[in-house]
Amino acid sequence: MAMTLHIDIVSAEASIYSGLAEFIVAPAEMGEVGIYPRHTPLLTRLKPGSVRIKAPDREEEDLIYVSGGILEVQPGVITILSDTAMRGADLDEARVLEAKRAAEEAMRDRSSAMDYARAQAELAEAVAQLAAIQKLRKIKH
Repeated sequence: MAMTLHIDIVSAEASIYSGLAEFIVAPAEMGEVGIYPRHTPLLTRLKPGSVRIKAPDREEEDLIYVSGGILEVQPGVITILSDTAMRGADLDEARVLEAKRAAEEAMRDRSSAMDYARAQAELAEAVAQLAAIQKLRKIKH
């Protein structure tokens, strides 16, 4: 039996994932971070992207999209808190593409710096969701 750690991913709405993992990969602000059992304690911010979870005794990785948030690593336990988190299979590509198009248009037609910043954030989130959808397709093939 491989060494494992417990991971909890929680959004503002619900607990999205809770279980054992051999390792995870998360989108930290300064780049992806891989975490295995016995990792040193860590607290870092996450950017929008995919959290990949390798559960024990399973070939496929689970993919969870997070809109950003906080990652905490403690001995044997990883906690991810995110405003929005959803399983990769629940991402709707058509809705994400429409959100991306709307954000790009809002950036072109900006009326204030605040509108531009919001459109920029929405565009970054849509691009991260599309990347998660593409990763999920690669995992399934």
